[in-house]
Amino acid sequence: MSILIKNATIVTMNENRDVFGGDLLIENDRISRIGKLDRYTADMVIDASNQLLLPGFVQSHVHLCQVLFRGMADDLELLDWLQQRIWPLEASHDEESLYYSSILGCAELLRGGTTSIIDMATVKHTESIFTAVKQAGIRYLGGKCLMDRGEDVPPALLDTPEKALQESLELYQRWNNYDNGRIRYALCPRFAVSCSDTLLRETALLSRQYKIPVHTHASENQGEIELVEKERGMRNVVYLDSLGLCNDQLILAHCIHLNTNEMRILAESRSNIVHCPSSNLKLGSGIAPIPPLLNMGARVSLGADGAPCNNNLSMFMEMRLAALIQKPFHGPSSMPAETVVEIATLGGARAMGWEHEIGSLEEGKKADMVLISLDGWHTRPQNAASVYSQLVYQAQANDVTVTIVDGHLLMKEGRLLSIDEEKLKSAAETSLQRVCQRAGLR
Repeated sequence: MSILIKNATIVTMNENRDVFGGDLLIENDRISRIGKLDRYTADMVIDASNQLLLPGFVQSHVHLCQVLFRGMADDLELLDWLQQRIWPLEASHDEESLYYSSILGCAELLRGGTTSIIDMATVKHTESIFTAVKQAGIRYLGGKCLMDRGEDVPPALLDTPEKALQESLELYQRWNNYDNGRIRYALCPRFAVSCSDTLLRETALLSRQYKIPVHTHASENQGEIELVEKERGMRNVVYLDSLGLCNDQLILAHCIHLNTNEMRILAESRSNIVHCPSSNLKLGSGIAPIPPLLNMGARVSLGADGAPCNNNLSMFMEMRLAALIQKPFHGPSSMPAETVVEIATLGGARAMGWEHEIGSLEEGKKADMVLISLDGWHTRPQNAASVYSQLVYQAQANDVTVTIVDGHLLMKEGRLLSIDEEKLKSAAETSLQRVCQRAGLR
């Protein structure tokens, strides 16, 4: 299959950050040519006049398993949010409800220009999530959530370390590098509060043995940090580092409450920090020190987190907040729009370990990209701002017109091609009713 995109404003995100008017040719799963391609033909031609063509967004911290619970855990802080709502709901998932939660999340993400995600599943029925992302066509790195301890954790969410890691290894063998590498596996211990020393230490060993990324949370909430210090005798990041987890395979969500030593550890170890501004604000957790981390050379990316702690999986919202919330503390120029677009694309690609394949539009790279219309009133006058300012401060998720992953057209003219949206809407509602009844929650 070949696709020729004509007359676009191409935001390459290449090393030179080239932006120019031109065409782009996709052949199979790769970008074949970029430039003025008047002599080229293709199986499909898309006229992208008055649209921005850019690499698909990479959200590096998402919980597809929680999408079904949107709006059900509002106005709570992290530990209450988990104990009172999220853990009981996750424990009540069945295979079908988890599938529909995941496909619902994929639909929203693809509609909003996100082409790749790093996901943390729940403890049970992980196969359903892989089935959903297989169908949806999104690029995926994720795996089974690992938990073996914790106060008020439902029994259904507790494994032994041996069982948790054995199931993870089996899932890794079935799904890692599936569909030409579009789907890959990550080890996903939830966080230090719900994982024993043994589970985390064995996770680190398994990661090193098989070169599997590790996706977890840390330093999101003051209560969480105090609990880790009380139980482990050290701060969160120091503790993870002592277990051998801090390295370029680590994907660490939130990282809000860090001291200077922890920031240094993360920067020097090349650990991947995921900034989740909407979630951090909604749960009242705080604001991560992103400008200082970037100044130290830390690797930073963006993610929406889960629908119950955000209610919205739009990368446009995350970019806007990432730019705005730092300015009162670090100055109006502390998070330029170009920097924000970089961490939303290349930053996420680095976190996934795929920076040589995705994150920019360059010949030879994977064909993961989106078209964004500039026809809306909120984007006019069109020549008044840079393309980066348009993307961060003006554009919205419903401005996305085309989504392409691995050379496959997944959305065109606002219609998803890999998902039956009408069936999904009713199935999601039915699944939620069943889960809530099982959990004893409305």
